[in-house]
Amino acid sequence: MGIPEVDNFDIVEVKFKGGRKEYYRNVDFLSLTTGDPVVVDVPSGHHIGYVSLQGELVRLQMQKRKIRNDDEILRIYRVANQKDMEKWGEAQNREIPTLYRCRQIVEELGLKMKMSDIEYQADNSKATFYYSADDRVDFRELIKVLAGEFRIRVEMRQISLRQEAGRLGGIGVCGRELCCSTWLVDFKNVSTSAARYQNLSLNPGKLSGQCGRLKCCLNYELDTYMDAIKDIPSIDRPLQTESGPAKLQKTDIFRKLMWFSYNNDNDWHSITCERVKEIQAINEKGKKVFTLQYNEASEIEDLAAKSTRELELLDKKFASSSPKRKKKPRPQNRNSGGNRNQQASNKPDSKPNKPERQQNTPQSANQGPRPVGDQPKKRRNNKNRNKPKNPEANSGQTASPQSQQPKAQNASPKRQNVQKPKGNDGNAANINSGGAKPKPQGKKKFPPRKNQGPNPTKPENE
Repeated sequence: MGIPEVDNFDIVEVKFKGGRKEYYRNVDFLSLTTGDPVVVDVPSGHHIGYVSLQGELVRLQMQKRKIRNDDEILRIYRVANQKDMEKWGEAQNREIPTLYRCRQIVEELGLKMKMSDIEYQADNSKATFYYSADDRVDFRELIKVLAGEFRIRVEMRQISLRQEAGRLGGIGVCGRELCCSTWLVDFKNVSTSAARYQNLSLNPGKLSGQCGRLKCCLNYELDTYMDAIKDIPSIDRPLQTESGPAKLQKTDIFRKLMWFSYNNDNDWHSITCERVKEIQAINEKGKKVFTLQYNEASEIEDLAAKSTRELELLDKKFASSSPKRKKKPRPQNRNSGGNRNQQASNKPDSKPNKPERQQNTPQSANQGPRPVGDQPKKRRNNKNRNKPKNPEANSGQTASPQSQQPKAQNASPKRQNVQKPKGNDGNAANINSGGAKPKPQGKKKFPPRKNQGPNPTKPENE
């Protein structure tokens, strides 16, 4: 709708505690904005509320709530000043203590009712007690006790559980403030059929709101689901096929797909709603379809033949569209390419050359002198390496085991350090200075050696 330049409608919507909204006439044409506190006229004094809506939108809200624009609409006195706000604050501070005391009185009287909220009037002359109960309650005695204790006029007002949740407020499962405490004014009836139409699980813990009743938001999208369900066929019994009866498992309303399974197996098959109607028409004639997708087996064979023809056409099209590859020219020396297999077959013959070289190495000594670069390295003669050194030169070193023998043995003539010539029989000839054969002194001991080659006591292989 177009927004008028000047709002000529003189009625203003005012919001009070608990989301309650009333309409008052702006007789003095005060310049008001949304959120201003105003002092309004009430049947028994005056009260303070906040401006929530004004202008032509108020006229639409009054038409929606079926409120007439007549003389019953009360007027706005003024914009609330500081003194009015302080007096109203004192009245609000009495609400919580009064609520606790009122609950104690209800328990003493044994009344089956629940006190949910109390609202004091801004002039501190009247209090409204809001309660909820399943049955009718006789609270005449309660009013007398409350009026005599608090010295005020008492008004009892029964509210429903949804109105109680709206007055108390809270956060819903959607993460936003409750609809009943923000903008929802009139409460419509919500039934479990709304959850069934939307394919929701009938779990009371998930479908119930903070008031303990079904959530009001179940009605928000119900009309859209009702329009979409018109094209969905109703399944009263399983579909009859040659593979067995197919039972409905799931329905997607907006995509218009239905899932069926044979004998409640985990393998589900999805078909369209038009196909379901077609199968139902065939089953009414007393016939069965081959599968959920096809009526006869010949249709599957035709489909397979069609798919093979399409693949052949694609292969031909790909072969014709692909560029021909140019053949590479062959080399002129054809024997070189043809003898590759022969060369590969001759490769293992070249490997056994190594053992032949090893066998010929000992014979190379009798074939004459080798070149200078090929002569093998001579082994060092390790016979004289570990011989004891002159004890006179190395007087600081430790004495050998022979020097620690008694002097009686040293009195014998000294042996000359002469190499023992070997005869043909392999026995060494003993040459002594006196000609007499010396006594054997046991195995000759040597000083500790330091990485000087092989052990000299080990006989060499002749």
